[in-house]
Amino acid sequence: MIDSELQRLVEQVSLESFGKPFLHQASFNGRLKTTGGRYRLNDHNIEINRKIAEQYGQTVLVGIIKHELCHYHLHLSGHSGKHNTPEFKNLLKAVGGSRFAPPVGSPYKYGYVCEKCGLKYQRKRKIDLKKYVCGRCRGKLKLVEEIS
Repeated sequence: MIDSELQRLVEQVSLESFGKPFLHQASFNGRLKTTGGRYRLNDHNIEINRKIAEQYGQTVLVGIIKHELCHYHLHLSGHSGKHNTPEFKNLLKAVGGSRFAPPVGSPYKYGYVCEKCGLKYQRKRKIDLKKYVCGRCRGKLKLVEEIS
């Protein structure tokens, strides 16, 4: 999916679910890591995490778009678009948007397994295999997976 397709999808969801047009820009932002999307208050644009669309598909993507459109329409109508306000919660429930984004990817980059007992370890940083051993049986560790 490219930005122009996302723009059309956001406009369509806005008209169908909210009955109001979306008059600003929607685009993918590759720098978003832990969130599904973002509504920008200063220019009213919506940014969506591309990995959410790739990893979870259309249904989850539409749920995130509805969430961001709740922020958008509440803010433009003069209400607070914060998550904890009753207006936001009621509107989100009414349109069927997602409250939270699903986890994107794994924070772990390296996978290790003990050669003796088979215990698996996941680590964010690479470890020195000459220095560290299995915590359960003191067996030798082996690198089995390196995700880049």
